[in-house]
Amino acid sequence: MNKTSLLASLFFSFSCALAQEKTPTNIILMIGDGMGLTQISAGMYYNGNKTSLEKFPVIGLSKTHSSNALVTDSAASGTAMASGVKTLNGVIGIGSKNQYPKSILDLCNEKGYQTGLISTSSIVHATPASFYAHVDSRRKYQEIAFQLSTGVVDYFIGGGENHFNRRKDKRNLIKEMTEYDIVSSLSKFDKSESKKIGFFTNRDEPNRILDGRLPLDKAVKSILSKFDRDQKPFFLMVEGSQIDWGGHANELEYVVSEFNDFDVAIQTVLDYTVEHPNTLVIVTADHETGGLSLPKGDIKTMEPEAIFSSLGHTATMVPVFSKGPSASLFSGIYDNTEIFTKMLSVLNK
Repeated sequence: MNKTSLLASLFFSFSCALAQEKTPTNIILMIGDGMGLTQISAGMYYNGNKTSLEKFPVIGLSKTHSSNALVTDSAASGTAMASGVKTLNGVIGIGSKNQYPKSILDLCNEKGYQTGLISTSSIVHATPASFYAHVDSRRKYQEIAFQLSTGVVDYFIGGGENHFNRRKDKRNLIKEMTEYDIVSSLSKFDKSESKKIGFFTNRDEPNRILDGRLPLDKAVKSILSKFDRDQKPFFLMVEGSQIDWGGHANELEYVVSEFNDFDVAIQTVLDYTVEHPNTLVIVTADHETGGLSLPKGDIKTMEPEAIFSSLGHTATMVPVFSKGPSASLFSGIYDNTEIFTKMLSVLNK
């Protein structure tokens, strides 16, 4: 190789390395509401002793307590992960010292990221709301809906349409959301050319997956395709909400079916990262629900028997799985507020 060719080769290699270094990292945070280690285990056994979570190289543990209780609720835990502050149970986006912090979604938006939220509950439920709203009670659904309507989130899929157009104040927020194309089906979501799209999957809370709800992986694929179209870095939060509801009901079939719906969505995200290696994937839970244990089972069928010790949440730590750029940050044992801090460090690289 002559001197000119060598210099050209070195310059090309340097340019590629520099471009790769400057490539922003996409962040996908997946939250299995109520998904403790036992929920994962039960779902795994019922799914032929396998789960997509086995493909994650980095695993950590998150402490979930709120500022006023050892046992958190989704509002306080969601706020901790979204904004990095502890707060009271039932409060969304407001710290225990009356701070109004910006969420990771807000900060991504400021950096020119596209943003998306998907939930198998209503889109104004505690976990998704923690990424865009500031209210002193998670039950203020109509106020939360108004805050979503201001347009911070680019793409959303979830239930709760009634909180937008059947309101006590008689306003129709859907008509006021002129920046958005609010669609009535996933196929219309896919066809829309708008830069902001919303799809309400139910007027109130969506059905169980056992009763024919839209599979979570299909919603994930639709939003990821919009991000690909936009050709910008993005932040996406995906919630498997009803693992929690199955725990509250103490129904193992409900828990397992919802976990496996979530698990398929995780695999969809992992498949996406093959061609988009600049994507960090984090999978965790806000808390465990039901005090689920598996005291015995059938080794031939891999079906465990379950015992629930509670109709509510518990204080046990929850796992954190990570894969992709900076995934190693998420190993170890740490407070749930550190999930925000670690995502922020990735964003600011």
